[in-house]
Amino acid sequence: MALAINPTSLSVTAVNWADINTVLLDMDGTLLDLRFDNHFWLETIPAEVARRGGISLTAARQYLNPIFERESGKLNWYCLDFWSETLGFSVAELKATHAHGVAWRPHAQQFLASLKDSHCEVILVTNAHPDTLRVKLRQIDLRPWLDHVVSSHEYGEPKESQLFWATLQQTHPFNPEKTLFIDDSEAVLASAEQFGIRHLITLRQPDSAGVARAETRYPAIVHFDEIYTGLTYGG
Repeated sequence: MALAINPTSLSVTAVNWADINTVLLDMDGTLLDLRFDNHFWLETIPAEVARRGGISLTAARQYLNPIFERESGKLNWYCLDFWSETLGFSVAELKATHAHGVAWRPHAQQFLASLKDSHCEVILVTNAHPDTLRVKLRQIDLRPWLDHVVSSHEYGEPKESQLFWATLQQTHPFNPEKTLFIDDSEAVLASAEQFGIRHLITLRQPDSAGVARAETRYPAIVHFDEIYTGLTYGG
């Protein structure tokens, strides 16, 4: 196994990088702090719905919560076109006005730099809508460290779907046995595991303002400095 795991806390203590040829990385909550997204959807969006509708913030949340529950884990959950049509205003424009809140997670940039210099192919795989990608990449341009950027909207299926992984493998061939996937969502990691991706890591604290998770289903790290030591370098 590439991961040395403490069975009681599921903490990652090492990665055998010689076993890894491809690294798949999530964006929000993995490379970027999930604090921005949580605040945007849980505070900014309800406030905007309340303002535009002339209703209380409580009423706006009561309107939004059933939609959130219904669409969670589906492509619509991540689709700004869906939310703009549902809410009656441009969610992409609102997100752009708040983009100053987009921020790195600790040690993520150093981790990407180490991967860039290594033998590994590095692919960003995100459920973020293309408009969200544009907004965030204008704030923090991740592309110089990546070989490819893939949004699930290109495939019409979220990462929670097996069809996403099958299409990803067709468009960017990878060996699941030699692939490491890092994502803050355990539902997404479960989908990747079902597809056969062998090496899986999650994050204990995707949102810097949130409480770190004490228990995780998958091996977990707090920050990337726990695993980038020992990356093998390409020539």
